Amino acid sequence: MDPIILASGSPRRQDFFRLMGLPFTCIPAMIDETPPAGLSPLQAAEELARRKALAVAERSPSSPWIFAADTMVVLENEIFGKPADRDDARRMLERLAGRRHEVITAMALYNGRQKTVDSRSKTSEVAFAPLTGAEIEWYLDSGEWEGAAGAYRLQGLGACLIEAVNGSPSGVAGLPLYDFYAMLKDSGYLYPHGA
Repeated sequence: MDPIILASGSPRRQDFFRLMGLPFTCIPAMIDETPPAGLSPLQAAEELARRKALAVAERSPSSPWIFAADTMVVLENEIFGKPADRDDARRMLERLAGRRHEVITAMALYNGRQKTVDSRSKTSEVAFAPLTGAEIEWYLDSGEWEGAAGAYRLQGLGACLIEAVNGSPSGVAGLPLYDFYAMLKDSGYLYPHGA
């Protein structure tokens, strides 16, 4: 299998790549992740994923494959990015508690041989449980909110806060595996059993 550059420092995405047995190296894109103005949350996530892939492609022009992703938590068309600090994380959790929101994970796969980018996204609905102030503080004390869109992680203690997921649980965690697998196959990446 060809090596893939993962344009991300996300430990979760690295875990997913290891789970799939993909040969990869990490080169974080290091771009401004502010959502572009004038775009819907879905369009903004797809644009950021594409920008990440292309930014790494400029620095690694000989790489055959570069993969980037961007995950956004969206409530009533407001994007909840990574919290700036504990107070910001508390504000996000208070807003999400007892409500349903969307999680969009956009993906961009750069084919270095053809100089093309395949962009896709998966939207899932997450139902948050009602939370008391004490429960929010308990979760904040875990530190798990740091660096997490929407201030929670489904694949950790954050699962205690989630009543239901309609869509892709792995997508909420940062990489919709079914859609990613289909993307690899459709793009001609020679993944075992995908030919």
